[in-house]
Amino acid sequence: MADNSFHDFVRELFAGVGRVEVKRMFGGAGAWSDGVMFLLIADDTIHIKVDDALKAELRAEGCGPFVWEPQSGPRAGEKIDLGYWRLPDSALDDPDEAAVWGRKALAIAKAKAKAKKPKAKKAAKRPTTKSKAAAKLKAKPKAKKKAKR
Repeated sequence: MADNSFHDFVRELFAGVGRVEVKRMFGGAGAWSDGVMFLLIADDTIHIKVDDALKAELRAEGCGPFVWEPQSGPRAGEKIDLGYWRLPDSALDDPDEAAVWGRKALAIAKAKAKAKKPKAKKAAKRPTTKSKAAAKLKAKPKAKKKAKR
């Protein structure tokens, strides 16, 4: 698992993206900015959120996907692509290059998060006119029962 010094390195490397928070999760960590996770950190390796276009760019750089293989549970042994690809090695020594990749990954993460948000349900419209009978019932005061002695 990445230690705090590596997390500090990631925050500094991607400072050009904006405020980056690193949070531990599932034996690794995720890096977040503007409320979305755009980096995955596993075994001191940085992976960035991708779409098909960014996958092609990273493939051209010699990078590959982060593939998770659960050791137990119903998906044990299955290879699962989580949508993150390794950051090019050249970006590890160049904060400007890392920020370029980071901004691309952040834009993708934001777009995917926006697409996942469920659309707010429209409030059920209430009838604007009530039946005359219903209106009369509500308007009429209820008769009080006489107390028995």
